[in-house]
Amino acid sequence: MNQASKKTQDMVKLALFAGIVVVLAMTPLGYLPLGIIRPTTVHIPVILGSILLGWKSGAVLGGVFGLTSFVINTLTPTVTSFVFSPFYSLGDVHGNFWSLFICFVPRILTGVVPYFVYKGLKKVIHNDVASLGVAGFLGSMTNTLLVMNFIYVFFADNWGNAKGVAPDLVYKTILGIIATSGIPEAITAAVITVVVGKVLLKFMKQQGYTTAQTTID
Repeated sequence: MNQASKKTQDMVKLALFAGIVVVLAMTPLGYLPLGIIRPTTVHIPVILGSILLGWKSGAVLGGVFGLTSFVINTLTPTVTSFVFSPFYSLGDVHGNFWSLFICFVPRILTGVVPYFVYKGLKKVIHNDVASLGVAGFLGSMTNTLLVMNFIYVFFADNWGNAKGVAPDLVYKTILGIIATSGIPEAITAAVITVVVGKVLLKFMKQQGYTTAQTTID
């Protein structure tokens, strides 16, 4: 396969993963009904794209993830949408530059971390299942931990007021969200990353590809 053909195929794959991110973000398909929690699956194609296409493509997919979050929180806001959009306000509370930072930076890193975790583990333990699972889990936790902690750093009081949480309980509430929502999401991401990732890895190898062309570029 010549270089031009390879680049075209890589762009098609990237566009496909980006399309999946958008569909999941804009429809109920991005949320799994698991009783009292509804873990999101929007970040899973970002994680898979990172592992299969490389960290640069993963960063692009993370940016798409962040863009969908920005659009949703601007056009169909909730009471805490000011932490994700500078164009939404709640009373005297306004979103600002840090809203964009929270909206995009954790999501971009969600597309970077899984690639390096997968590659690093694969070199050490030579096991696809374990490497995929840990990459999926840590990719998801990257998003959750950074988003929730940045909310606390930049918007603690305003977020607490919007949620009806006393100032001294804000971080405890954030830790509760991480435990009850973030960890189940990460476990879900790990399982799906293993199941889908194994199939896609096998397919790519059959087609003569290796994950991200085997090198960290």
